[in-house]
Amino acid sequence: MYFEYDESDIHYLMAKDPVLGEVIRQIGPVKRAVTPDLFAALVSSIVGQQISTKAADTVRQRLQALVTDLTPERILSFSDEELQAVGMSYRKVTYIKNSAEKIVSGEIAIERLHEWSDEEVKKELTKLKGVGEWTAEMLMIFSMQRRNVLSFDDLGIQRGLRMLYHHRRITPELFRKYHRRYTPVASVASLYLWEIASGAVPGMKDYAPLSEAEKKRRAKERRRRKK
Repeated sequence: MYFEYDESDIHYLMAKDPVLGEVIRQIGPVKRAVTPDLFAALVSSIVGQQISTKAADTVRQRLQALVTDLTPERILSFSDEELQAVGMSYRKVTYIKNSAEKIVSGEIAIERLHEWSDEEVKKELTKLKGVGEWTAEMLMIFSMQRRNVLSFDDLGIQRGLRMLYHHRRITPELFRKYHRRYTPVASVASLYLWEIASGAVPGMKDYAPLSEAEKKRRAKERRRRKK
């Protein structure tokens, strides 16, 4: 299952932003998988924090094999030690079980979130331990399929914006300008910005200032070539 959008969304973005529109023409349709089960998506997000994609996939597979049915009630039926045995840290187990407890108790109204505004959803999700604004925004896109999410805290979004519009950095003011421009289909724009950031458009480069380490590396390389 993929994030759903249609031709009208594409035509809207192309009309509002010819620069992005040209990139959309070059890249074509973008398919990004979604996980409609919000609790399963939440667990997957916590599992993947601060580890490689390969390692996260391995842990997710082991967790799925252990619990079979990834529900809050099922998670709470296992001990911390059993969940840690699939490769999760104690902290991640705590985050996941804390979320499950709040959902089962009704403290977090996960089943009603689809009725709420984006800001209300983000506020509710960030009540959970281990869920910051970025995680909440990714859940809003890749589980709830919210249509107007552009994440300031996402490095890929920042990189995509720099590459597309030739900015050295994306300030909060610039970010708000682009979010307003893409509204009400900013999530679709996000899909294309991630594609740009990953190198989907040949010849595009990142205009961010070089880090000190990169400056030294390049200077060393230039000296080597002169010898």
